[in-house]
Amino acid sequence: MNIVVIGGSGGIGMGLVKAILKNNQTCTVHATYRKICPELNDDRLNWHQLDVTKEEDFKSLSADLKKINWIINCVGMLHTKKRGPEKAIRAIEPDFFLDNFRINTLPTLLIAKYFSRSLIGSTATIFAVISAKVGSIEDNRLGGWYSYRASKAALNMAIKTLSLEWQYKVPNCCVAALHPGTTDTQLSAPFQTNVATKKLFSSDQTATLLLEVIYSLNSKNSGRFWNWDGKEIPW
Repeated sequence: MNIVVIGGSGGIGMGLVKAILKNNQTCTVHATYRKICPELNDDRLNWHQLDVTKEEDFKSLSADLKKINWIINCVGMLHTKKRGPEKAIRAIEPDFFLDNFRINTLPTLLIAKYFSRSLIGSTATIFAVISAKVGSIEDNRLGGWYSYRASKAALNMAIKTLSLEWQYKVPNCCVAALHPGTTDTQLSAPFQTNVATKKLFSSDQTATLLLEVIYSLNSKNSGRFWNWDGKEIPW
């Protein structure tokens, strides 16, 4: 079984890499990092440098990986050192807004573009993407966070649209959006103050929960949005 984890050096990505290696003794994991290769080593783990803003990187990596069973995209951004999510419309800044789409939305489309052939020859395949509940239009009751919400809502639309195309072109694949809950990572660090202790998961906890969801999926579940506890989230 060959599994690709895009963003494997991040909090949730690293948690998934470790959990997959622990729970599946016969798999091979291909994980990506952007700048510094993590020190995690295993005979079944291969690290690949990849910048998700560069299409050529996806094209090159897909050429090396001919047959894949699972692809999990864990890459995402919520804030930078200089800017955080907008609390009001007056805080909208075009470059920050577009950066959210470059990181949270476009990479998933590029992964699908270049890895579809790698998935076609496999059975019971998974294409899972870490989304966010705040990207649900129906569930939006608080407002704010314009760039992040919009980029995740666009990601969810991309996932739904892709699932419709792939039901014919990659019929054995389940395309799924996953909400990981609030995980103790750099992404959520500035926003954990009001999160109850029991609702703040470690990366390892989140990975375990998400893997349980992934293992429960099949092509009949394709094109849906799943919470970390296995419940479906409205788009």
